[in-house]
Amino acid sequence: MKSYYDILGVSKGASDNEIKKAFKKKAMQYHPDHNKNDPKSEEKFKDVNEAYAVLKDKDKRKQYDQFGAEGFKKRYTQEDIFQGFDINEVFSGFGFGGGRPPSGFEEFFGGGRPRRPRKGQDMMSEITVTFEEAAQGTEKKFTIDRGGRNEDTSVKVPPGISQGQKLRLAGKGFPGSQGGPSGDLYFKVNVLPHPIFKREGNDIVVDHKVSLTDALLGALIHVPTLEGEKQVKVPAGTQSHTKLRLRGLGMHSRGGDRGDQFVRIIVSYPKSLTPEQTKLIESLKEVGL
Repeated sequence: MKSYYDILGVSKGASDNEIKKAFKKKAMQYHPDHNKNDPKSEEKFKDVNEAYAVLKDKDKRKQYDQFGAEGFKKRYTQEDIFQGFDINEVFSGFGFGGGRPPSGFEEFFGGGRPRRPRKGQDMMSEITVTFEEAAQGTEKKFTIDRGGRNEDTSVKVPPGISQGQKLRLAGKGFPGSQGGPSGDLYFKVNVLPHPIFKREGNDIVVDHKVSLTDALLGALIHVPTLEGEKQVKVPAGTQSHTKLRLRGLGMHSRGGDRGDQFVRIIVSYPKSLTPEQTKLIESLKEVGL
């Protein structure tokens, strides 16, 4: 996609006066009345006028420089680009055809018909929350740039939000045209990983190591949860990777219910034994354990 600066043959830092002079030169070069046998000149003339319509407008030029050609076209329709651009005045300035554009040009530039209100383009952004904030909900305050104007706002993050979900702020996108409503602002949510908790749907899983004897004989352990430390009973004979359920201590769901927290028991085996331990294990082996 050729840039508007290249179309007019000016640098990105060109002044308003330089842009206007370059436009007049290019418009004269590609004017249809000068190139009646060249069908391509009409498209080039349209490109020149489109480039000038953007670069002569301070706000549109700022948006174009910020987002680039591709990003700008996603935010501005053809009608938005030529809003306030009088094509009849452009042609009359060259003294061709009685000051009237050739057939089809008024339709291209949006002239000759009433303009309908148009909703503004939506905006996309991202927010990052901690695992705890995602579980319990929070409110994030920030400043957004709406067409060159900074605006303070906030968004509520509901409890149970998950990675990649989107939040919508109605009317906080780019302004509409011709009295149309503003677009919406969407946030993609990034949830930071937690060093202990892992999410599985609306459930939370926590690994907890226990000794071989605690797994065999049973024990009381203390486990972290989102609501503080809880005491959990490990039944005698618990196998490694067995999950113990803590009801209602998981993530919130949209329906208002909560998932569960599971404690995954990891039996820790010693890598080496003392002589006394070895003797005791051998005696257990002799009795069939």
